[in-house]
Amino acid sequence: MVDAPWSGDACSLVEALRAGERTPTEELEATLAAIEGSELNAFCHVDEEGARAAAAAADVSLPFGGVPVGVKQLQEVEGWPHTEASLVFADRVAPHTTTMVDRLRAAGGATLVGQTTASEFGGLNVSVTKANGVTHNPWEHGRTAGGSSGGSSAAVAGGLVSIASGGDGGGSIRIPAGFNGLVGMKGTAGRIPRGPRTLIHPMTVVAGCQARSVRDVARWYDVTTGFDARDPYSLPRVEGWERDLGTHDLRGLRVAVAPTLGAAVVADGVQERVLTAAEALVRDAGLTVVDMTVALPALDLAWALANMVGLRMELGDLWPGCKEDLTKEIAFGLEMADGTVDLAMNARGEAARTMANEAMADIFDQVDLVICATNPDVAFPAHISTNTRVAGQKVDLGNNGALTIPANISGNPAISIPVEPLDGLPVGMQVIGRHHEDALLLDLAAVVERECPWPLVAPGAPV
Repeated sequence: MVDAPWSGDACSLVEALRAGERTPTEELEATLAAIEGSELNAFCHVDEEGARAAAAAADVSLPFGGVPVGVKQLQEVEGWPHTEASLVFADRVAPHTTTMVDRLRAAGGATLVGQTTASEFGGLNVSVTKANGVTHNPWEHGRTAGGSSGGSSAAVAGGLVSIASGGDGGGSIRIPAGFNGLVGMKGTAGRIPRGPRTLIHPMTVVAGCQARSVRDVARWYDVTTGFDARDPYSLPRVEGWERDLGTHDLRGLRVAVAPTLGAAVVADGVQERVLTAAEALVRDAGLTVVDMTVALPALDLAWALANMVGLRMELGDLWPGCKEDLTKEIAFGLEMADGTVDLAMNARGEAARTMANEAMADIFDQVDLVICATNPDVAFPAHISTNTRVAGQKVDLGNNGALTIPANISGNPAISIPVEPLDGLPVGMQVIGRHHEDALLLDLAAVVERECPWPLVAPGAPV
């Protein structure tokens, strides 16, 4: 028997399972015990019966054969709760499984353990809901795990599972990855299909994973990418993500280093670490720095409120009677949208999005890559769910997304890479690339990983 879940990456766990160093059943039992004993509140539902059946039948020859995997609460698994982290849908059960998760289980051989906590409807970049309570950062209890994929990041960095699914509509993979010391890849829009029953608007959301290593992300791509008709904007399949990792020519690629993207207020210590890591990456990968001003426009309130349309559709006749069951920020946003969104406001929102797309395109007319911070600061107190003053300083959740949202608006791929911690807490460096050049970002992250390896689990996590 094994005493604790695997503390390496998912790919090395597969190697250990194939070598007979441990069995899928042993790994699962260690995972279930660790989840039961954890104070992170990273899981909100555990399917012990289903996971045990999957582990017993696991085919370790498959890419993730026998690997226990957490599934983000917002991504359906048939027969599991489908609450979307909201009390409003506390009794709802998923009628189908999302395409990505279905591929992960069928073609990948993964053992689906349970659901990881998320923010309500994915609407906030924190890990606090009425339905789940507070999810904690494994690097320091009482700090946020970020959001909306906070539970997935806490579970992976906290040593509960070696990999978990995520989704990113405004930074929801990269923000928690940055706060928890993980690799967080937001692929080119459509790289991984989001169906079935894909909500098209606002065309900013992508699916992916929270991972300990770059090769884990590449293997996830190998298993889950490729066109599916139930997501009509998904991209054709590309083969060999893991096979080709590290083979692309990076020398001479032009990069702009702009820690704030010209829009965010970023802590001095974070800027210093991002600049130091960027200098090292430029040297190690042979990049060419281009001295230019990067200033991406912030999207105004009109665009944000227009995005409430999908949630309003889902709530249907339950709104506004369900108001008291919603987190106050979600309820406030719905009320404001109900009272203010009209044709003129939608027009302003679309105009702002067009300007943002043009600004991003202008940047990539001049460079191949942009390096910035992932988050403006290290993880703030976990209980915060709105703009709050902590030790005299304002924690602005809008500012916390200012570095990640632009790549969602334009659909560009972007990756958060762990760099030197600040005051004992993780810092993420974000690299944004051109559309469809996901492989270059993975190779750049692999350079950082090789030259300056990061801890695969948080200090104090079960090993």
